[in-house]
Amino acid sequence: MYLLGYDIGSSSVKASLVEVATGKCAASAFFPEKEAPIHAPRPGWAEQDPDSWWDYLKQATAAVLAASGCDPSDIKAIGISYQMHGLVCIEKDGTPLRPSIIWCDSRAVPYGQRAFDTLGHDWCLQHLLNSPGNFTAAKLAWVKENEPAVYEDIWKIMLPGDYIAYRMTGEAATTVSGLSEGIFWNFLKNAPSLRLLGALGLDESLLADIVPTFGEQGRLTQGAARELGLEAGTPVTYRAGDQPNNALSLNVLNPGEIASTAGTSGVVYGVIGQVAHDPLSRVNPFAHVNHTAEEPRLGVLLCINGTGILNAWMRRNVAPDLSYDEINALAASVPVGSEGVSILPFGNGAERMLENRDTGCSIHGVNFNRHNRTHLLRAAQEGIVFSFCYGIEIMQQMGLQVDRIHAGRANMFLSPIFRQTLAETSGATIELYDTDGSIGAARGAGIGAGIYRTPAEAFATLERLDVIEPAGAREYRAAYERWKSYLNL
Repeated sequence: MYLLGYDIGSSSVKASLVEVATGKCAASAFFPEKEAPIHAPRPGWAEQDPDSWWDYLKQATAAVLAASGCDPSDIKAIGISYQMHGLVCIEKDGTPLRPSIIWCDSRAVPYGQRAFDTLGHDWCLQHLLNSPGNFTAAKLAWVKENEPAVYEDIWKIMLPGDYIAYRMTGEAATTVSGLSEGIFWNFLKNAPSLRLLGALGLDESLLADIVPTFGEQGRLTQGAARELGLEAGTPVTYRAGDQPNNALSLNVLNPGEIASTAGTSGVVYGVIGQVAHDPLSRVNPFAHVNHTAEEPRLGVLLCINGTGILNAWMRRNVAPDLSYDEINALAASVPVGSEGVSILPFGNGAERMLENRDTGCSIHGVNFNRHNRTHLLRAAQEGIVFSFCYGIEIMQQMGLQVDRIHAGRANMFLSPIFRQTLAETSGATIELYDTDGSIGAARGAGIGAGIYRTPAEAFATLERLDVIEPAGAREYRAAYERWKSYLNL
């Protein structure tokens, strides 16, 4: 018996087949092999063809079936993870009316700001928990004003994962978590926000029906099954945006738990047990995969643009002769705190955590007679960690009680310095796992189908690779406080 998980990213679509009995990944594949194109007709725009996701999904499905030798009748449920905040507009026959405006498109910023000002900042933060910003609702407002003929023909709007589920099942549906990531959800009324829709001039009928995040959301049609090489009637039983799903993949469901990634950019996603917001909107709360009105579970999302990209910059420009393992070993020869050198890692654009300021990366405390590249290499990693911890402090002000940070053993989490600095500075235990988004989506499908009776059963076979405990070393906190003093200059 198998579960099939998909991760619909902006770079590729990945599929993984997970065996229920062992929890092992039987096969995985992604397409395209080179990064999927993102079209930018104008500066600040970013679009993709929704049908290209479907084509990549078909190729990935064929590859995992061939690699595993699995009989499609043995696949009992399907789960979907997807790139967040995108907009897909379809007409009545299901045809996309225009390319999808994806997460990194910035054209809708003025529309979100207009709604923020019209509705009132306090009202938006108390009810929506966020500024409408550049999220899906604002993108739809852009379409209405700039492409009125397209807007008039829209039957339903969808997030990228909703569209893929629609192609599979013929059912136009979304989730509370999905509506919250689009800033359509009123948390105080536990319903779509009619007031926001009114402020943006949007028709409520364009929203798809709400289905549970876990549970049957439709079954594969004959046509979809034929295209995918799967069995008609296979249920789709889970969908979630990539960050909530990444947290699920790492078994992060309870208040005090944090999921983190640290690639080119970095994400800290902490779960809190009450409806709350940051007054300065420096982090973004969304309904987590297990959120209910009776038992709130919010995922508070922090994104740091300047993460692994700083480490890569250091390698290219400061230590081009070294591998990352050699850089880590060299950096470890310097004491904690880099003997007074501090680096602010914000050189990859405006940071929401800094209230959308673009401060640039800066290096502080260098003494030409004392410091060398070794100090810079360590200070870069420490600076990235300190930016994570600064965001965690914002989450703590919202009620997050930091306990554990779960992450995949990849990217910056491969560095012992990065891991230990994060544990010591945050006070959290770091747990590293072997998983990814498509495997998490498959496990989510098993929960939604009732194949796993509880999340604990679903993640009983999740392989924990390493545990890093904080030892309470004071020098890490001292270095962090010095770093914060430069941040506030």
